[in-house]
Amino acid sequence: MPVREPEPHFLEPLLGIVFDLDGTLVLSHHDFGRMRSEVIRLAERSGVSPGKLSVQDPIHRIVEATREELRNSGVPDGVFYRFEAEYQKRVDAIELEALPRTVPREGAANLLKTLSARGFRLGLLTRSSEEFARKALVRTGLDPFFSYLRSRSSPGPAKPSPEALLLLLKEMGVPLDRALFVGDHLIDAECATRARVRFYALLPDPSESTATTMSADRFLAVGASAVARDLVELTRQLNVASAPAS
Repeated sequence: MPVREPEPHFLEPLLGIVFDLDGTLVLSHHDFGRMRSEVIRLAERSGVSPGKLSVQDPIHRIVEATREELRNSGVPDGVFYRFEAEYQKRVDAIELEALPRTVPREGAANLLKTLSARGFRLGLLTRSSEEFARKALVRTGLDPFFSYLRSRSSPGPAKPSPEALLLLLKEMGVPLDRALFVGDHLIDAECATRARVRFYALLPDPSESTATTMSADRFLAVGASAVARDLVELTRQLNVASAPAS
């Protein structure tokens, strides 16, 4: 029987909090189905067998499977690098189409303002491109709160690789046992738990397509320490909610 690793030891109080972006702090309603279809189309044009990739998988899984298939089939390096450049360019373009309809999630500005005022170090870890993330923050008025940001455009591994979170926390100067990651997707939970960082789950906004498939039980099953219905409840869980009016 394999030896089970000990549970991570978390210290109080928290020093730094890392947030996911889309779905957690902002609502953009990206056309992920179209993104996945485009990546698969480019993968098959590059040599991946038709029908081998599924539009039901997340984009990063489709890309990982494509890379493995192309390497194993021995395609020229030029084909491999062309796929990498083309899929990123196409996904970036579709992503930016969502910018005009991107809005802050209710309670985001108040939560970030309160956390910042109380001295928490705040970071952003997103699978969005750097361009979209920065423009979305400016559009929603959340940009003043984030000096630390890692996107899929950043050098090195991207989320859900735990290394992405570890690199960001190192930049922030936050020890793992005093850090918290907040996100609304199982990818966020995977990233945090593999990095052995405490994770708080945020249930998807009712307007999101995943609202009917995600649940508190699913998040708790994959290692979430707490689950909040919305950012207002998360504010209370972090013990930074304003005192109620008398």
